[in-house]
Amino acid sequence: MPGYQTRFVDKIRKRHQCPLCHLPMKDPVQITACRHCFCDTCLQTFLRQGVFNCPVDNLSLDYAKIYPAHDIETDILSLTTHCSNYTIGCKWTGKLQNLQAHLSKCHFSERDCPNKCGIRVRTSKLADHLEFDCVKRIVTCDFCEKDFSGEQMEDHEGSCPQESVHCENKCGAKMLRKYIERHVNGDCPKKAAKCQHCSKDFNHDILQTHYGNCPRYPIGCPNRCDALKIGREDLEVHLKEQCKSALVSCPYKEAGCKHKCPRYNLERHLTDSAQQHARATFELVRTQRHQIAELQRRMDEVTVNSHGQMLWRIDNFSQRLQQAQTEQQVELKSPRFRTHSHGYKLQLSAFLNGNGSGMGTHLSLYVRVMPGEYDSLLEWPFTHNITFSIMDQGDPLSSKRSHVSIRLSPDPTWKNFQQPKLPSTRNSTPNLASDDALLGFGYPKFISHKELKDHSYLKGNILFIRAVVDTSRIVIP
Repeated sequence: MPGYQTRFVDKIRKRHQCPLCHLPMKDPVQITACRHCFCDTCLQTFLRQGVFNCPVDNLSLDYAKIYPAHDIETDILSLTTHCSNYTIGCKWTGKLQNLQAHLSKCHFSERDCPNKCGIRVRTSKLADHLEFDCVKRIVTCDFCEKDFSGEQMEDHEGSCPQESVHCENKCGAKMLRKYIERHVNGDCPKKAAKCQHCSKDFNHDILQTHYGNCPRYPIGCPNRCDALKIGREDLEVHLKEQCKSALVSCPYKEAGCKHKCPRYNLERHLTDSAQQHARATFELVRTQRHQIAELQRRMDEVTVNSHGQMLWRIDNFSQRLQQAQTEQQVELKSPRFRTHSHGYKLQLSAFLNGNGSGMGTHLSLYVRVMPGEYDSLLEWPFTHNITFSIMDQGDPLSSKRSHVSIRLSPDPTWKNFQQPKLPSTRNSTPNLASDDALLGFGYPKFISHKELKDHSYLKGNILFIRAVVDTSRIVIP
């Protein structure tokens, strides 16, 4: 072993330090020729490297002339040192030669457990270890009074059949552990029980209460029909859809039939009353049609534009132009708009492939005065100027934007601007392209197809048409 590694009270003199390990020398030896001293272990380790020279002055040495340095050893053993357990609290100091005697009884020293459990324990804690922690200690069970080693006691504790324990189902019962299993699986009121109808788990003591609410508990039909017992949750469906004895209303109740009978008589009623049901259904459909038409009218009233302007966006222009060329959709109609809240109702009409003299070469644009709810309060004929525009969609910051605009001044003598009348028959579908009065008034050659393509009027296959009514002279009712 190299020199002493304990902590000394005073600084160690150089003559007491080993030149090889620089610690106070342990079992010092001296080279006779040069009188240098070393730890015996340190010098032996050095010489085993095959170098037979003094480590200090490199002089050749004779292995046979190396002797113990008793005087140096006596001096070192007389040095005052701290206990090896100084860093963990021991305050002892004394001569080095007394250190081992002190360590054998130092409370901070560790020693092997005398029960040979394999644990090293501080002397001060050995008694507690032997009494409470050592796995090889002998312990007597408080319940069955048998002796066990500490290791065996860990397994026995919590399983002793003589220990009194509470029921794990928390029913409040307390008994010896050896009887608890029989109690839990037998007469415990809190043991788990499965409902045989819905398969849910409950405590045994509330199972009977559960049967009063179980959705799958079988009960008889209150109408005493031929059906077997039915699950509680299925009873409502049974009574409503399946029970032959249940009193049911005629399926034509909404049409006015007030007949009620048991379900098994319903087919006979439907057969006997087929004609009455057909007439009632016809009247119901007619009434509903009127209601739907009225709701549609009211919806149109709510959503109609009431500012005297219409900006009409026509998407998919090229596809719609092709449809117009093949006469699949010749005319497009804009949403209706008003000059003001209770004013004239107007609608734009566009023929993308032209109409009349503009057929095949131009876009034709017309305005139609539509029948409105407030026409009887307005002045007729309609004489207010309307400006039509095809919107240029070029750079909005450019001053070169050029909308195509035409101003229409209605002639009071034109029948197109007289007070419009509703068609005489509800289901009539007049040909708007041929009837000038319904077509309205406008321009068959409003803008050519070539001009549309050569300028920025079409962008993203979208065309914008705007109509602005001069409302300055309109008298608001």
